[in-house]
Amino acid sequence: MSKQKKKHSTTKNTHPNRETTGTMKGRLEVTRSGLGFVIPDNGTGDLLVRPGDFNTALNGDTVIAKVVKESFTTKKKEGRIIEVVQRRQTEFVGHIQLSTNFAFFIPDSDKPMPDLFIPLNKLNGAKHKEKVLAKMVRWEKGDKKPIGEVIKIMKAEDDNDAAMNEILVESGFPLIFEKEVLKETAALSETLDAEEIKRRKDFREVLTFTIDPVDAKDFDDAISFKKIKNDLYEIGVHIADVSYYVKPETALDAEAYKRATSVYLPDRVNPMLPEKISNELCSLRPHEDKFTFSAVFQMNGKGDVKDYWLGRTAIHSNHRYTYEDVQEIIENKEGIYKDEILLLNDIAQRLRKQRFKEGAINFSSQEVRFKLDKSGKPIGIVVKESKEAHQLIEEFMLLANRIVAEHVSKIEINTKDMPASKAGIPFPYRIHDQPNEEKLQPFIAYAKKFGYQFDISSPEKIAHSFNEMLKAVHGKPEQHVLEQLGIRTMAKAAYTSNNIGHYGLGFEFYCHFTSPIRRYPDVLVHRVLDSVLKGKPMIDKKMEEQCKHCSERERAAMECERAGNKYKQVEFMQSHLGEVFEAVVSGVASFGVFAETVEHKCEGLISVVGLSDYDDFRLVESDYNLVGKRSGRKFKMGDKVYVKVVAANLDKRQLDYEWVLTKEDNIIEKKEKRKKK
Repeated sequence: MSKQKKKHSTTKNTHPNRETTGTMKGRLEVTRSGLGFVIPDNGTGDLLVRPGDFNTALNGDTVIAKVVKESFTTKKKEGRIIEVVQRRQTEFVGHIQLSTNFAFFIPDSDKPMPDLFIPLNKLNGAKHKEKVLAKMVRWEKGDKKPIGEVIKIMKAEDDNDAAMNEILVESGFPLIFEKEVLKETAALSETLDAEEIKRRKDFREVLTFTIDPVDAKDFDDAISFKKIKNDLYEIGVHIADVSYYVKPETALDAEAYKRATSVYLPDRVNPMLPEKISNELCSLRPHEDKFTFSAVFQMNGKGDVKDYWLGRTAIHSNHRYTYEDVQEIIENKEGIYKDEILLLNDIAQRLRKQRFKEGAINFSSQEVRFKLDKSGKPIGIVVKESKEAHQLIEEFMLLANRIVAEHVSKIEINTKDMPASKAGIPFPYRIHDQPNEEKLQPFIAYAKKFGYQFDISSPEKIAHSFNEMLKAVHGKPEQHVLEQLGIRTMAKAAYTSNNIGHYGLGFEFYCHFTSPIRRYPDVLVHRVLDSVLKGKPMIDKKMEEQCKHCSERERAAMECERAGNKYKQVEFMQSHLGEVFEAVVSGVASFGVFAETVEHKCEGLISVVGLSDYDDFRLVESDYNLVGKRSGRKFKMGDKVYVKVVAANLDKRQLDYEWVLTKEDNIIEKKEKRKKK
C-alpha cells in the first residue's frame, strides 16, 4: 500500500497539470487585456478563463464554469464557461455604426466585449455615430453576435445625462423597467381595499407625520404619537407596506430583487421600484390613507420600552415636515405639534446617549449635496450635517430595526436536516463584524503618537476607546486624520442569515425594516415577519444567496454614488481652474498627496512629480505622511495646505491640484537654499 502511494506521489510531480471535470459557480471578471477570471462563491481559488471560452458571458455575469486544468504545484486552475446564470448588465452606453443593410452598436467600455447587432427596425431613430443607450435582448450560442435594440438616444449637448447613465449601466443598474413590470404596476389599485383595512390595526385617527429631506418624494416612514397616561406614550414607527403590493413570483418582484436598491446620484434617483409604487401607492404622503407595516412602542419619557406590538396597519399622515422644519421647532420651541416634536426629540436623544453608553461607536459624518441649475450643472456645494432633527428619525428607525430582528430571532423551528435540534428561521440580518486586527494595530500605534490610548482587552473596550478618542479629538488638528483612519479599520456592514451582531451600533440583533421602497432586504424582512406573526414561519432556503446578492448590489450602488459625486466635483471645479483654495490633506501615497478643499469638499491629487520641484518626497507608511528628503517637510493627513486647481478631467473624473507655498513654506525654502550655498 505504501508503495502504491509513493508511485502515485511520483506521478504527481512528473505531471504538474491534471485534467478535471469539476464545475464551479461564480462571478466573471474580465481584465482590460481580455482574460477572464471566475471568482467562486465558495471562496476557493479563482479560475482563469481565456477569451475564446467565455461562451456568451460578459464582465460581472454570474456563471457556471467547468474546470479543465489544474496545477498541482501552483494550485492555479483554468476552465471554460458552460452556462450564464445571471446577467449583471444588459444595458450599455456606446455608439451606432450604420450601413445600408445593418447596424452595429459599439460599446464605450474599457472591458472587452462584442459589438451588438442592431436590426434596422430596432434603431428607434438613431443615426450613424450617435451616442445611444442600447439593450442586449438576445445572445444564444448559435448567434455570431449578441442582438440588441436602441432604447435611448443620448443628446450630444447633454454630457451630464450620458455620464450619469453610463455610471449606472456599467454597474449593472437598468435605466428602464421592462414592459411586463410596468404592466403589473399599472394594474395595482390606487384605492385601499376596505376588507384589507378591517384586517389591520387602524391608526388613521392617531396623530402621524413624516420627516424627510426637502426634495424627497418617496416617504417610506412615519411617526405616530399618542399619550396613554402620565409618562407613558404610544410611539408608532410606520413603514410603507411594499410587500402588500410587490408579491413573490411576479415580474415586479424579480425586477426589484435584481436591482436590490435604489441608487442616489446628485441629479437623479434610479429607483428600485417603478414611480407609481415608490412615489404614489407606497409613499406616505400627507392627508392620504396608506397601508403600513408598523412597530408600535409603549415608552416612558426616559426612552424605556415597556411593551411593543408588530403588525400591519393603516395610517393617515397629518403633516409632512422637512428636517429643516423640525430643527427649527427644536431650536425655537415653536411650530405645529411642537409639544409632540420636543418630547420625541428628548426621547430620541436619550436613546442615542444610551446607545453610545452600551457600545455603539460615534463616528461623525458629513454629506455633500450639490446645488444644480436646470441643466444639472453644479453651481454650488452644500455640506450637510447631522442635526437633532435627523437624529430624531434615526433613533426611532434604529429602535424598530433592532426590535424586529430580536423578535424574529426568538422564533425556533424544527429542521428536517437536524430533527433533534432547533434553529432560527432564515432571516436577512444586517451585520457588522469587529475591526480587522491587521488594520487596527497600526492605527492604535499611530493614535498613541497623539496621546490616545486603546484598551483592546475586549471588543466592548475597543468601542469604548474609540468613543473616548473621538470625544477628545474633536476640534483638534488631528481630528480629521484619526476619524478617517479609524473608519478604515472598520469592517463593512452586510446582509446575511448568519447573525453575528452589529458591532458599530452595539446591537446583538439588527435588520433593515424601515426602507422597503429603496432596499430589497427590507421587503424580505417584511415577508418573514408577516409569516412569523401569522404563526407560519416561512423557510426561505435561498435566503443566504439573496443576502449576498443584496450586499453586492449595495456596494455597487455606493460605488455609483461616489462616481456621480466625483463627476459633479470635477464639473464644478472646471469653472475654478487657476484658483487657489484652502484644503486639508485627506490621503497620502507614494505617487502624491490627496487634498480636499475646505469650502467645497472636492478632493484632488497633488502629484509627487509636481512636488519634485521643491524636494524629493518619500512615503513613510507607519506615520501616514510624505516626507521631503532634504527639507524634512511633511505632508500628513489632516494638515492644512493651499492648492491651485490645475486640471479637471471629466472623462477620468479626476482633479489635479498644485501645492501653493505659504509664507511659512517660503521661509523653509529660503533656509534650504542658504544651506546649499
